[in-house]
Amino acid sequence: MPKYACCSHKALYPIFPYITFRYVLKWTYCIRVQHENCLTTLHEELKMKERKLREIQTKLMRGLLDFVILQFLSSRSMHGYQIISDLRKNFGVYFGPSTIYPLLCALEEKGYIKSHWDLENDRPRKVYCITTQGSDLLNCSEDSLNQIYRKLTSKFTLEEHLQNRVYAKTT
Repeated sequence: MPKYACCSHKALYPIFPYITFRYVLKWTYCIRVQHENCLTTLHEELKMKERKLREIQTKLMRGLLDFVILQFLSSRSMHGYQIISDLRKNFGVYFGPSTIYPLLCALEEKGYIKSHWDLENDRPRKVYCITTQGSDLLNCSEDSLNQIYRKLTSKFTLEEHLQNRVYAKTT
């Protein structure tokens, strides 16, 4: 009896051309595996790709965590637990209090954020908000990140490269 697994046809066909697809639902395909250990291999390769993607996302988040927090605080004032919850909800990455609170203290010492105690709720909470210096840093970093992204994704032709060199020499 053939084994079946459900997944996206477009994601798997280029990787595993030896499997046949049968349309089941609008976005799901059932795969009839033609080789004996193919299903486990397919599952292992997908897990490995998922782990690598997760690892890359986590590395990027660690490197940009201070900017992400500044971005959160630019939209509204938040306390530490709200920041931790929003990070997990928006990015699927968990950073605990031992990571977030020292970072908030460092940002506050540098003058990028300020804090005050909110005593109106059930228990006192330290609420953080962004300063003008923090907003300026966020705008500058956003421009820098956009420039890096454009450089990574653009494909310069030889003519464009030479034109840029000529322009740089004339200025």
